[in-house]
Amino acid sequence: MHPTITFEPARASDASGLADLRVEAMQESLERVGRFDPQRARSRFLDGFAPADTLHILEQGVRVGFCVVRLEPDGAWCLQHLYIRPGHQGLGVGAAVLTRLLARADEEGRAVRVGALKESASNRFYARHGFVLVEQSEFDNHYLRPATHPAPGR
Repeated sequence: MHPTITFEPARASDASGLADLRVEAMQESLERVGRFDPQRARSRFLDGFAPADTLHILEQGVRVGFCVVRLEPDGAWCLQHLYIRPGHQGLGVGAAVLTRLLARADEEGRAVRVGALKESASNRFYARHGFVLVEQSEFDNHYLRPATHPAPGR
Protein backbone atom coordinates (compact mmCIF):
# COMPACT_ATOMS: atom_id res chain seq x y z
CA MET A 1 0.00 0.00 0.00
CA HIS A 2 1.40 3.34 -1.05
CA PRO A 3 1.25 6.33 1.26
CA THR A 4 -1.17 9.08 0.32
CA ILE A 5 0.82 11.85 -1.30
CA THR A 6 -0.03 15.18 -2.81
CA PHE A 7 1.97 17.63 -4.85
CA GLU A 8 2.44 21.36 -4.47
CA PRO A 9 4.08 23.57 -7.10
CA ALA A 10 7.46 25.01 -6.17
CA ARG A 11 8.20 28.72 -6.22
CA ALA A 12 11.47 30.53 -6.95
CA SER A 13 11.79 31.28 -3.23
CA ASP A 14 11.95 27.51 -2.52
CA ALA A 15 15.32 27.07 -4.26
CA SER A 16 17.62 27.14 -1.24
CA GLY A 17 15.46 24.81 0.85
CA LEU A 18 15.20 22.33 -2.03
CA ALA A 19 18.98 22.42 -2.51
CA ASP A 20 19.42 21.63 1.19
CA LEU A 21 16.98 18.72 0.91
CA ARG A 22 18.94 17.40 -2.10
CA VAL A 23 22.19 17.46 -0.11
CA GLU A 24 20.54 15.70 2.83
CA ALA A 25 19.01 13.01 0.61
CA MET A 26 22.18 12.39 -1.42
CA GLN A 27 24.79 12.52 1.33
CA GLU A 28 25.02 8.78 2.00
CA SER A 29 25.25 7.81 -1.69
CA LEU A 30 27.82 10.50 -2.45
CA GLU A 31 29.93 9.54 0.56
CA ARG A 32 29.90 5.93 -0.65
CA VAL A 33 31.64 6.99 -3.90
CA GLY A 34 33.89 9.54 -2.20
CA ARG A 35 32.20 12.54 -3.85
CA PHE A 36 30.28 14.23 -1.05
CA ASP A 37 30.72 17.97 -1.40
CA PRO A 38 27.68 19.81 -0.01
CA GLN A 39 28.45 23.06 -1.81
CA ARG A 40 28.88 21.31 -5.17
CA ALA A 41 25.64 19.37 -4.66
CA ARG A 42 23.79 22.60 -3.86
CA SER A 43 25.29 24.45 -6.83
CA ARG A 44 24.47 21.68 -9.30
CA PHE A 45 20.83 21.89 -8.30
CA LEU A 46 20.58 25.67 -8.09
CA ASP A 47 22.26 26.21 -11.48
CA GLY A 48 19.39 24.43 -13.25
CA PHE A 49 16.48 25.15 -10.90
CA ALA A 50 13.22 25.81 -12.74
CA PRO A 51 10.23 26.23 -10.41
CA ALA A 52 7.78 25.42 -13.23
CA ASP A 53 9.22 21.87 -13.48
CA THR A 54 9.42 21.29 -9.71
CA LEU A 55 6.86 19.82 -7.33
CA HIS A 56 7.01 19.47 -3.56
CA ILE A 57 5.97 16.01 -2.39
CA LEU A 58 3.69 16.08 0.64
CA GLU A 59 2.57 13.20 2.80
CA GLN A 60 -0.35 14.10 5.06
CA GLY A 61 0.45 17.76 4.45
CA VAL A 62 4.13 17.48 5.43
CA ARG A 63 6.82 18.20 2.80
CA VAL A 64 8.86 15.04 2.57
CA GLY A 65 10.60 15.52 -0.76
CA PHE A 66 10.47 16.97 -4.24
CA CYS A 67 10.70 15.97 -7.86
CA VAL A 68 11.69 17.74 -11.06
CA VAL A 69 10.30 16.54 -14.39
CA ARG A 70 11.27 18.26 -17.62
CA LEU A 71 9.82 17.74 -21.07
CA GLU A 72 12.55 16.88 -23.58
CA PRO A 73 12.55 17.88 -27.26
CA ASP A 74 11.61 14.32 -28.33
CA GLY A 75 8.49 14.38 -26.13
CA ALA A 76 9.91 12.16 -23.39
CA TRP A 77 10.04 13.24 -19.78
CA CYS A 78 13.30 13.45 -17.89
CA LEU A 79 12.95 12.81 -14.19
CA GLN A 80 15.86 15.03 -13.23
CA HIS A 81 15.38 14.86 -9.48
CA LEU A 82 13.41 12.72 -7.07
CA TYR A 83 14.52 13.22 -3.49
CA ILE A 84 12.86 12.03 -0.32
CA ARG A 85 14.05 13.12 3.12
CA PRO A 86 16.09 10.32 4.74
CA GLY A 87 13.56 9.79 7.56
CA HIS A 88 10.85 9.13 4.96
CA GLN A 89 12.88 6.92 2.61
CA GLY A 90 12.01 3.25 2.33
CA LEU A 91 8.38 3.85 3.35
CA GLY A 92 6.85 3.85 -0.13
CA VAL A 93 6.78 7.60 -0.76
CA GLY A 94 9.12 7.45 -3.75
CA ALA A 95 7.23 4.47 -5.16
CA ALA A 96 3.94 6.37 -4.81
CA VAL A 97 5.42 9.36 -6.66
CA LEU A 98 6.86 7.20 -9.42
CA THR A 99 3.64 5.20 -9.80
CA ARG A 100 1.68 8.42 -10.35
CA LEU A 101 4.29 9.86 -12.70
CA LEU A 102 4.45 6.70 -14.80
CA ALA A 103 0.66 6.42 -14.99
CA ARG A 104 0.51 9.95 -16.35
CA ALA A 105 3.35 9.23 -18.77
CA ASP A 106 1.39 6.21 -20.02
CA GLU A 107 -1.75 8.31 -20.47
CA GLU A 108 0.26 10.77 -22.54
CA GLY A 109 2.28 8.13 -24.39
CA ARG A 110 5.62 9.40 -23.06
CA ALA A 111 8.86 7.62 -22.33
CA VAL A 112 10.62 8.61 -19.10
CA ARG A 113 14.38 8.97 -18.63
CA VAL A 114 16.26 9.10 -15.33
CA GLY A 115 19.84 9.02 -14.14
CA ALA A 116 21.15 7.55 -10.88
CA LEU A 117 24.49 7.67 -9.14
CA LYS A 118 26.17 4.30 -9.76
CA GLU A 119 26.44 3.30 -6.10
CA SER A 120 22.97 4.52 -5.12
CA ALA A 121 20.16 2.25 -3.96
CA SER A 122 18.00 4.19 -6.43
CA ASN A 123 19.34 1.94 -9.22
CA ARG A 124 17.37 -1.01 -7.82
CA PHE A 125 14.38 1.26 -7.24
CA TYR A 126 14.23 2.38 -10.88
CA ALA A 127 14.79 -1.17 -12.19
CA ARG A 128 11.83 -2.37 -10.07
CA HIS A 129 9.67 0.25 -11.78
CA GLY A 130 10.43 -0.86 -15.33
CA PHE A 131 13.41 1.34 -16.18
CA VAL A 132 16.07 -0.24 -18.36
CA LEU A 133 19.76 0.67 -18.19
CA VAL A 134 20.70 2.28 -21.51
CA GLU A 135 24.01 4.01 -20.80
CA GLN A 136 26.69 4.46 -18.16
CA SER A 137 28.93 7.45 -17.57
CA GLU A 138 31.78 7.83 -15.12
CA PHE A 139 29.55 8.29 -12.07
CA ASP A 140 25.98 7.71 -13.28
CA ASN A 141 23.71 5.08 -14.77
CA HIS A 142 21.13 6.31 -17.28
CA TYR A 143 17.76 4.58 -17.60
CA LEU A 144 14.79 4.66 -19.93
CA ARG A 145 11.27 3.53 -19.25
CA PRO A 146 9.69 3.33 -22.73
CA ALA A 147 6.20 4.60 -23.38
CA THR A 148 3.85 1.68 -22.82
CA HIS A 149 0.48 3.01 -23.90
CA PRO A 150 0.80 5.58 -26.66
CA ALA A 151 -1.74 8.35 -26.47
CA PRO A 152 -4.18 8.57 -29.38
CA GLY A 153 -2.73 10.58 -32.24
CA ARG A 154 0.89 10.06 -31.20
